Amino acid sequence: MHLVDEHDAVPVRTFDELREYFATAGKPASAWRVGTEHELIGVIRATGEAPPYEGPHGIGALLAKFAANSGSPVLEHGHAIALARDDAQLTIEPGGQFELAGRPVRDDLVFAADLAAHVEELAAASQELGLAWLSIGLRPFGTRADIPFMPKERYDVMRAYMPTVGTRGLEMMMRTATVQVNLDFADEADAAAKMRCLYSVTPILTALYAASPIVDEKISGYQTYRAWIWRDTDNQRAGLVPFVFDRDDIFTAYTEWALDVPLYFVYRHGYQRVPAGLTFRQFMANGWNGEHATRADWALHLSTLFPEGRLKKFIEVRGCDCGSMPMNAALAPLMRGLLYDPSARTAATELTATLSYAERQAIADAVPRQGFATKAGAHTLGELAKELVKIAQDGLARVAPTALPLMEPLESIATSGRTQADRIIEIWQQHAGDRPALIRALAHPGLA
Repeated sequence: MHLVDEHDAVPVRTFDELREYFATAGKPASAWRVGTEHELIGVIRATGEAPPYEGPHGIGALLAKFAANSGSPVLEHGHAIALARDDAQLTIEPGGQFELAGRPVRDDLVFAADLAAHVEELAAASQELGLAWLSIGLRPFGTRADIPFMPKERYDVMRAYMPTVGTRGLEMMMRTATVQVNLDFADEADAAAKMRCLYSVTPILTALYAASPIVDEKISGYQTYRAWIWRDTDNQRAGLVPFVFDRDDIFTAYTEWALDVPLYFVYRHGYQRVPAGLTFRQFMANGWNGEHATRADWALHLSTLFPEGRLKKFIEVRGCDCGSMPMNAALAPLMRGLLYDPSARTAATELTATLSYAERQAIADAVPRQGFATKAGAHTLGELAKELVKIAQDGLARVAPTALPLMEPLESIATSGRTQADRIIEIWQQHAGDRPALIRALAHPGLA
């Protein structure tokens, strides 16, 4: 989620000013934290339908119940679209996916406790509203046309834009759910090493977290249909970016790339659409409609880029399906162990170091369907996943050993080769055609 800060309306005129956005964000290792975000797919418990915004089963009513407990609602045209709670935020995605952006923490056990408290609060509110929440990365019931659109200006612009740049953008907006983590960096060299490691292991993470095999109420043949959707959502701003593998000046390289990605909109007391193809470079040089680029515009633009690893004032890990709560809680310690320990980071990067960029793209195309069976050089991603989890456990033992128990579900999946997607397929086959039974079996414990 990105809340626009109109107070940060400081003009930007030069490349160096944009690059400084990243360069000023470095922190010493003693201050590094990890923040986890996840999106949940909700259904009306009695029918399996997607909840609308309005009404007795609505997402608006859900936000109102959370606001009654604590927090400051964020309003747009009279509709609550988010709730700010100190360093945490609750927000909604275009298809009503309910997102928790947890507070950044130094201890992953703190997030696990926060997550348990969130589930308890969500369970109480959902019981009254007749809602259930599924441990899955893509809405399994109905089609995209059956999903009500949430009243949020930003999404109105994106809904019109997406079909002009890819074939699956609306699918991404309306049906998918992810779990993400955000990590700090010290300086440019540290950010470059972390980004290189992240992009090196992204297909392994995607296979490890696969949890979206059901599409239009059928077994699709994919382990992660969500990841397949992203392969043609908007390829100018999504997927892999080549410079992370060969550029150490990551702040410069990322700025160069982001400058030439077209804008979705600018924000001036509301979201304003811009001409198709207008890049930030053109906006900064020439202005548009009497407006000139500001630091807030740059921050907003960066939030509309969707590569597998996104650079802002922190690094976002973006390649994983939302799944069970234990798996959602496991992503932070996994990435802490991989990226915050230099030895683990080097070992993880070396797992795929011999691959060319073309080979990496081919793996990204294959992993949505093939999952662990995808070949990556001489190995499968399943084999590499076992190594990756071991590397992360070793790293975590050095930087945050108390969080090691949170990695148990990852170890189980990597060791057995049985993914969340495999379990979901079995549930679907067992209860085929029985929506109430499927909801009970697919729902998070306590949220059925």
